[in-house]
Amino acid sequence: MEWYIYVIIGFCIGLLIGIIALFVTSSKLKKEIRSLEGLLDSERLKKETAQKENHFLIQSADAALITTKEKLQKTLFLNKQMDSDILLLQKSNEETEALLAKGEPALHDLKLKLIEAQNMISRYKAQLGEK
Repeated sequence: MEWYIYVIIGFCIGLLIGIIALFVTSSKLKKEIRSLEGLLDSERLKKETAQKENHFLIQSADAALITTKEKLQKTLFLNKQMDSDILLLQKSNEETEALLAKGEPALHDLKLKLIEAQNMISRYKAQLGEK
C-alpha cells in the first residue's frame, strides 16, 4: 500500500514539474513572440518611411525636371528673340553704311544714336533675363 502512495506522490511531483516546465516554456515563447512582433512592427515602419522618402524624392525630381524644362523653353525663346534682334541690328548697320556712303552725315549720326539705344535696350533685356 505504501508503494501506491509513492506512485501517487511521484505522479503529482511529475505532474507539477510538467506544469512548471510548460509554464516556463510558454512564457519564453510569449516573450519571443512579443519580441518578434516588435521587430516586425519596426521593420514595417522602416519600410513605410523608406517608401515615403522615395515618393518625396521622386516628386522632387519631377518638380526639378519640370522647372528645368520651363527654364529651357524660356532660354530658347530668349535665344530666338536675341537672334532676331541681331538680324535687325545687322540690317540697320547695313542701312547706316549705305547712308554713309551716300554722304548724308546728319542722318548717319541719328542712325548711330539709334543703334546705341538698341544695343542698350538689348543689354537691359539680357540683364533682366539673367535675373
